[in-house]
Amino acid sequence: MSHNTFGHLFRVTTWGESHGAALGCIVDGCPPGIRFTRQDIQAELDRRRPGQSRFVTQRREPDEIKVLSGFLLDEQDGETMVTTGTPIAMMIENVDQRSKDYGEIARQYRPGHADYTYDVKYGLRDYRGGGRSSARETAARVAAGAIARKVVPGLTVRGALISVGEKAIDRGRWNWNFVDDPENPFFTPDPGSVPVFTEYLDRVRKAGSSVGAVVEVVAEGVPAGLGAPVYAKLDQDIASGLMSINAVKGVEIGNGFEAARITGEENADEMRMGNDGEPVFLSNHAGGILGGISTGQPVVARFAVKPTSSILTPRRSIDKDGNDVEVRTKGRHDPCVGIRAVPIGEAMVACVIADHYLRHRGQTGKG
Repeated sequence: MSHNTFGHLFRVTTWGESHGAALGCIVDGCPPGIRFTRQDIQAELDRRRPGQSRFVTQRREPDEIKVLSGFLLDEQDGETMVTTGTPIAMMIENVDQRSKDYGEIARQYRPGHADYTYDVKYGLRDYRGGGRSSARETAARVAAGAIARKVVPGLTVRGALISVGEKAIDRGRWNWNFVDDPENPFFTPDPGSVPVFTEYLDRVRKAGSSVGAVVEVVAEGVPAGLGAPVYAKLDQDIASGLMSINAVKGVEIGNGFEAARITGEENADEMRMGNDGEPVFLSNHAGGILGGISTGQPVVARFAVKPTSSILTPRRSIDKDGNDVEVRTKGRHDPCVGIRAVPIGEAMVACVIADHYLRHRGQTGKG
């Protein structure tokens, strides 16, 4: 299977399967001298980790990261890792696989899943949790994203769940500090949405079904000038990175599809000169990117995650032998996979921005 790598200068290759012994990534192109700790990476993985509430899969994985190469330990504290400029290899062992849960669908194609397309392309598929098509692969991306956040000085990347199925947050109550609150199982920035999402997802979960979600990612501290105007647009690569996440079916930047419903006067981000001699934008409908190049404003992206395909409700399908079947997927699955997509989306945006930062520095000498 090809195409397991993304990025140009900051390149990430992921490896491993959902029910294999381990999974991980190789980060190549990270500059030397970047300082990080194992806990910096573990903290991001802990946010994505399964089994933390009844609203996500109950698979129990500690997702303990092992950093194998690409660093030297700081002699002063013995804990801080300093990148050497060589490939950074990281590994996460799988410890809670239950492959027997998938025995009944070994020859059946789950509707809405990648089972059929994998089989028709490769002539075989790993039915144990989906193999490479499983969202478990994204743990490696989150590890890479933790490194990427350190590459761009002053960069902050944050994500939030803004809707679950037909239920949406109230933007008037947006509170970034609440997103990672221990009492918040949804990464929602709206405290008032927690009981609404809870009641809604409890009904979905008890019915053996699933729903989709929308996630918003905001990157602040992005320097102006990143990206290129034709085939390497910053928003183009962000969209590509987010679309590569399992179950993502749509991406928008800034106003996104709303821009098609308003006038030019409403959509344009007017400008004035600030007191410090730097331009000031009076709005950010463009999501921090114009002509494929960052403006220096926050970069704003949203992505839509479809409902989990593996559900208990019987669905009509076929099997590998061409027989009509009804598929009912057992095992441990997220009633809303969009919840754990928040740290994954953050990681992909961080990796894309880090890559473009290094490309910009290489071409212009700025950065």
